[in-house]
Amino acid sequence: MKQVTLNSWFKSGAPGVWLSGGAVSIAVIMTIGLLAVIAVRGLGHFWPADLLQATYVVPGQAAVRVIGEEVQREEVPRERLKSAGLPVPAEGPEFMTRELLKIGNRDVFGSDFSWMVGEWLTDVSTPAELITLERREWGNFYGSLVSVKEQGKVVAEGAAALPELQQRLARVNDLYAQLYRLEKGDIGAINHGLEGLRLQTRKLELEHKLSDAAQADIAAQRAELDARYKALESQLIGLHEAFNRDSVVMRASNGQEVEVSLGKVVHAYQPNAMSVLDKLGFYFKKLWEFLSDDPREANTEGGIFPAIFGTVMMTLIMAVIVTPFGVLAAVYLREYARQGVLTRTIRIAVNNLAGVPAIVYGVFGLGFFVYVLGGSLDRLFFPEALPAPTFGTPGLMWASLTLALLAVPVVIVATEEGLARIPRAVREGSLALGATKAETLWKVVLPMASPAIMTGMILAVARAAGEVAPLMLVGVVKLAPSLPVDGNYPYLHLDQKIMHLGFHIYDVGFQSPNVEAARPLVYATALLLVLVIALLNLSAVAIRNHLREKYKALDN
Repeated sequence: MKQVTLNSWFKSGAPGVWLSGGAVSIAVIMTIGLLAVIAVRGLGHFWPADLLQATYVVPGQAAVRVIGEEVQREEVPRERLKSAGLPVPAEGPEFMTRELLKIGNRDVFGSDFSWMVGEWLTDVSTPAELITLERREWGNFYGSLVSVKEQGKVVAEGAAALPELQQRLARVNDLYAQLYRLEKGDIGAINHGLEGLRLQTRKLELEHKLSDAAQADIAAQRAELDARYKALESQLIGLHEAFNRDSVVMRASNGQEVEVSLGKVVHAYQPNAMSVLDKLGFYFKKLWEFLSDDPREANTEGGIFPAIFGTVMMTLIMAVIVTPFGVLAAVYLREYARQGVLTRTIRIAVNNLAGVPAIVYGVFGLGFFVYVLGGSLDRLFFPEALPAPTFGTPGLMWASLTLALLAVPVVIVATEEGLARIPRAVREGSLALGATKAETLWKVVLPMASPAIMTGMILAVARAAGEVAPLMLVGVVKLAPSLPVDGNYPYLHLDQKIMHLGFHIYDVGFQSPNVEAARPLVYATALLLVLVIALLNLSAVAIRNHLREKYKALDN
């Protein structure tokens, strides 16, 4: 009887349901667990960690005073420490503690991370007076505040030094914002105008139209730009002098006093003296800087806004390019092409294109889009800029086109499936009412197939936004000094190179000279890339669901 019940249970299909449900549950748990690990390791980087002060006593060596953040702690076998050349005593426990401390002060010690044996750290404390200086160069500086100087003269020391430091640092950061706007905005516009005049002169020379009147007009425009630049130059010099006026003297853990210009300092804070609310406020401030600022220190410090902007911009341009081509190809294959051997062969080729490795698309984009198409555009429309390329070099346009080529098979297949789901009676009814085939297709069939088109777009964005290999060849770089969108005509510069979150992860994780400092940024950037792709996909899903509800009645 038990055997009969078991057989009937298997025949009912319940085991398949349970296995499928279990597999889905495991996949969801693994995905959530992975995202949680990435989030904890990445977002935890922005929390202001307490500073430890201790004496490091290595057997047989002089004691050393250390200050730093505890980054990692692990238990390692005693024999492993011996094999590393450390003077570990012969007798003792089988395992010892090894701690990774971020000691900062790279300009003083040469390295800002150090592994230390936990049992050799003595007199461990967290004094409230220890200060963290987050610098624009050389990473963090850890130590105690000695004095604040103005043009080399001490203006505050002792208990009065910290309030004076915070006040002057706020002033310096305001000056930095003014300098950034002046250099990137006004002076950048002048340089753009001067370059435009140079290209205009060269173009007139090539066309043999550089008359005296044209030269006089160009000279007048150049003189106007030069006058504007001289006015801004005096303002720029004054800002630089005020920016570099103040400095601070810090004492490192080894007793050495180091003078640091406040122009190189971003934040100064005492993490051991901060309350939980103070740390929480500082945490969100750092998180916003990560999202909105430019990178610095070989991408291991600062923010990643250019990478976010480049990823979103490239994906949107890719979507604008891939949608009409994919939909038109699907409409032709489904509605107009004669269904035969040739059409089936084309469909097989489209399906095979979806499985081609991404790097192959990158090589094709570099060879055809950049060198052939871009080089031809330079010779036809930008001869005055040669031999410097305009579109004959990797850039935003070619990166977007390469991704569009990579994603177009997905859009074609999804659109064809959507067109195949529309009942033939709908088409015949429209034709019977007097509509032409083109009107039926444009006003009836395509709107009803729009949810399927959006599904193809979702799949295309999901695949293209995270690609890295082809982009390394056709337009993505380690550091782009300016965004492809600014106030200079034509405002959107498709020829410029861009940054990308995926390439940023690769560069920081595998090309960074400071591996330990880069590791948390790899997790934070990976989490952000997942969130950006999810946001783009959720936006497309919302549009698809709206269209699906709109045309549900017709579909039924």
